[in-house]
Amino acid sequence: MPDGTLPTTNLLPLSALPAVPSLPIVGAVPWLHHREGFMAKMLELAERYRHVGAIRVPMPGGREPIFVGNVSLAKDLCDEARFEKVLDGPLVHIRDFAGDGLFTAHGYEDNWHKANRILSPGFSSTSIERYYPAMTESLEALVAYWSARSGEGPVEVVADMTKLTLDTISLAGFDYRFSSFSSPELHPFLKALGRTLQESIDVLMRPPLVAPLFSRHRTRYFSDIDAMFALVDEVIRERKGRPRDTWPKDFLSLMLAEVDPKTGAGLSDENIRYQILTFLVAGHETTAGLLSFAFHELARNAELFTRERAEVDRGLPTTGMPTMKEVMSLDLTKRVLSEALRLWPTVPAVTRAAKEDTTLGGKYFVPKGQAFGLLVNATHRDPAVWPSPAAFDPDRFLPEVAKDRPAAAYKPFGVGKRACTGKHFALVEATLCLAVVVRDFDFDDPGPLVLAPTVSPKPRDFRLSVRPRRR
Repeated sequence: MPDGTLPTTNLLPLSALPAVPSLPIVGAVPWLHHREGFMAKMLELAERYRHVGAIRVPMPGGREPIFVGNVSLAKDLCDEARFEKVLDGPLVHIRDFAGDGLFTAHGYEDNWHKANRILSPGFSSTSIERYYPAMTESLEALVAYWSARSGEGPVEVVADMTKLTLDTISLAGFDYRFSSFSSPELHPFLKALGRTLQESIDVLMRPPLVAPLFSRHRTRYFSDIDAMFALVDEVIRERKGRPRDTWPKDFLSLMLAEVDPKTGAGLSDENIRYQILTFLVAGHETTAGLLSFAFHELARNAELFTRERAEVDRGLPTTGMPTMKEVMSLDLTKRVLSEALRLWPTVPAVTRAAKEDTTLGGKYFVPKGQAFGLLVNATHRDPAVWPSPAAFDPDRFLPEVAKDRPAAAYKPFGVGKRACTGKHFALVEATLCLAVVVRDFDFDDPGPLVLAPTVSPKPRDFRLSVRPRRR
């Protein structure tokens, strides 16, 4: 029943849902292998069971998560009155280093509510302009790097987008320059961050019986966390030791200076550390993937590239960094990014749990606390809502086309009050980068898209020949 009211008869148990085959100890792991990673396999399963809309997936250790993959059932999970975000999957392990930061806090933790009230104003669309210089400074370094590499072979797009977004969020977040494009090697901190993110998903596929075989991985994992904590804690100490009137206008200053308007309390240094690491994780991995997918599509689609460049040429100056107002006037550019987020949402699944006994699809009984993995990558491709769902078509996001679309059909930034706080920051940064690179460079076709089996999806081995544009 749409409102979740419990009927008295005819409800099915969730055990009536189809399940992936499984074996003792290892669960369904042998059936979950996919060269493009776990989430690609889940998309494949969602498409196979689209008519049902949900599937049970037995995992090592006895867990049996249920994944929802069509818009009809997603509408229930997106109902904030009946379901809420809970931590599951990689987020449980990312919490080892992001703690009770905004992304990994439990909904009942006081620090989430306090930090949300303190930080939300700083992430609003009207506040982003204060961080725009950090975006342009980092992008100037990318443009210079790609220009200097012209004729030296293809660039590594995913690696370079990762450098760009990390440099941007570290500069805007806590006035720290990793200067990634001036060094052939990633900063040790960034290497540690990448390893810990990958371990957070790799550990999920290990049966408890074989965990001792991966003790070296776990030792390095916690060593990497200690190294990240040491750098961030030193940045916080250094900032607090400076006169307040010399503090830059970044997220760290905001967190140190502001107090919760409800309680009057500020954030602890430990929680500020977790928030900084949350910004780095959520603010680089996702935006780097989004930009990589958008560039891949533009490089393969000559007609779309021509349309995109025409818009950029009309809206931006021919050289230099545009203003934020000029960037945000680029309608097609924003729609290209929206369509990239539809096909390859950078957070491909979120976990939602029932607040009370309720129903799913008016057919299944859902006990209080039951969790579901909402497969955003699958609902974004549900043919009941998205005609020709595999086709890349930015015009899906024209207002007259999108006006009657169910809200649950498009959730690239999460659901409800736990949706991504930094989405405005990410979209301004991505729109700026996409527009300037299209204005300044020509591309060659990189070949078909293959996904990398990473926490947040990205193109695999994406090398792109780029040349400064001839005017």
